[in-house]
Amino acid sequence: MPHSPRSFADIVRSRRSVRGFLPQPVAASDIRAVLEDAQRAPSNCNTQPWQVHVVSGTRRDELSARLLEADRDGRTSPDFSFDYADFGDGYYLQRAREQGAAYYQSLGVERSDTRGRHEAALRNLEFFDAPHVALLFMPQFGDGVRVAGDLGMYAQTFLLALEARGLSGIPQTMLGFYADVVRESLGVDPEMRLLFGISFGLADPEGPASTFRMGRVPLAESVVAHDTPGVLDEVS
Repeated sequence: MPHSPRSFADIVRSRRSVRGFLPQPVAASDIRAVLEDAQRAPSNCNTQPWQVHVVSGTRRDELSARLLEADRDGRTSPDFSFDYADFGDGYYLQRAREQGAAYYQSLGVERSDTRGRHEAALRNLEFFDAPHVALLFMPQFGDGVRVAGDLGMYAQTFLLALEARGLSGIPQTMLGFYADVVRESLGVDPEMRLLFGISFGLADPEGPASTFRMGRVPLAESVVAHDTPGVLDEVS
């Protein structure tokens, strides 16, 4: 896909999680280029512990149908826990709530609209209409924390490689809630654990969530500078 050279800072700051895609498939050469870039991500002891399943076409449609069926049946099977209560009562939970409120507001869904919120959540299982989805699996080494960190670095490299080529993606925790369904659908080794997935393709500029953006907290809220003067000074 032709693209003009862009600075790294522009790519990083332009990247966002897209929740609406055009159906146009991405060229195989571009997908391969993104995967080759992501393969350069660092990992503990160079273990490169990621196993990535890219799903497109009919297989993508079949997987989506099976995920939606599992949701209707209440068949969740997460390999890793997720609970908003784990965020505590402080600013982590506050940020999560602010993100949810801003997203549903962009869709015109009221907080009291339980059904509307659930239908919006189900868009995850439709991959937000993206023509491709990458499922990120990992082996279990020890407590798994370092492996998950490696997958996080792989995923960020993957997302930035998409952005650099005029493509978009969204990391989706919800896909990991149906790990057994994904493993069975794709014939994945039962020992491999699903952390999350990334739906990707061309962003739909007219989609209902196309204007949705989330900011970031000031550096001073997440960085402590030790004998490094000037780093946290506000730029005028």
